[in-house]
Amino acid sequence: MRKLAVVAFGGNALLRSGQKGTYQEQIENVENTCESLCALLKRGYNVVIGHGNGPQVGNVMLQHEAGKQAGVQAMPMDFCVAETQGSIAYLIEMGLRNVMARNDIQRDVVTLVTQVAVNKLDPMFQNPTKPVGPYYTKEQLGVESGKWKVESGRVVSPTGEVYKEDPKGNGWRKVVASPKPTRINNIKIVKQLATAGNIVVTVGGGGIPVVEENDTVRGVEAVIDKDLASALCAVEIGADEFYILTDVPKVYINFRKENEQALDTITVAQAKKYLEEGQFAEGSMAPKVRAAIMFVEHGGKECIITEAGQLDNPNCGTRIVR
Repeated sequence: MRKLAVVAFGGNALLRSGQKGTYQEQIENVENTCESLCALLKRGYNVVIGHGNGPQVGNVMLQHEAGKQAGVQAMPMDFCVAETQGSIAYLIEMGLRNVMARNDIQRDVVTLVTQVAVNKLDPMFQNPTKPVGPYYTKEQLGVESGKWKVESGRVVSPTGEVYKEDPKGNGWRKVVASPKPTRINNIKIVKQLATAGNIVVTVGGGGIPVVEENDTVRGVEAVIDKDLASALCAVEIGADEFYILTDVPKVYINFRKENEQALDTITVAQAKKYLEEGQFAEGSMAPKVRAAIMFVEHGGKECIITEAGQLDNPNCGTRIVR
């Protein structure tokens, strides 16, 4: 029986620092990432792919903001996530098909635009902290109109949108909640397709955030951490391994210091200890390590955190095990 792996692509799989985000740049980036994925396919793995959308959803929000000047209604966050799920998955599908053709690999690629349920009572909704979209000045926001609620370190629009000031002085940016994922829609279909040998792209950008109540579903203004959503996917389909692709070959303690140390294999207990010590930065390695812990604590064999180009090495990256 083939092993089943979930692979979480980082946002830099499509758009990298310093790039303008052109169509051609993203095609080239995703093909490079997919090329490395062939190492798993050649070893006979069944594969499910999750991916980030941070840079792309920010660009979509800018496009919507520009459209407002022409009288076009800007869409809410859940709609923007759905847009980027479809567009990014299209690039991944195309990149994979091109790479598999060059490597003589015969697999079908299937994308599911995926809703991910969150709890409406998640405390993150009371304290939104995840920055999204463009930067604004107070004048651009219209804070001086007197209709805004001005609080310590943040401002709230008349419609309830929250903006916080960037600590680096870039301006004010919208912040939304980042609640924990509780359930992935159509997860049984994801498993069926994957175990039949298809490559499945799902939970893009962490999934479209929805709340389910009274037999209804509604989208919410939130973003879900893509590593945590991919970890939940890996748990629910019974994946053997969970790969988190990032821009460094291993996880480090004392990162970028004189006593920097790369980690090879660590236990969940060690990972928790390093988190408590503040070894991993929030918004960077910390959420990846938390996602790894979640997967292993809920039955996964091991999580491997590494950069995409290392997948051809069976002993790549930092492995988090029980």
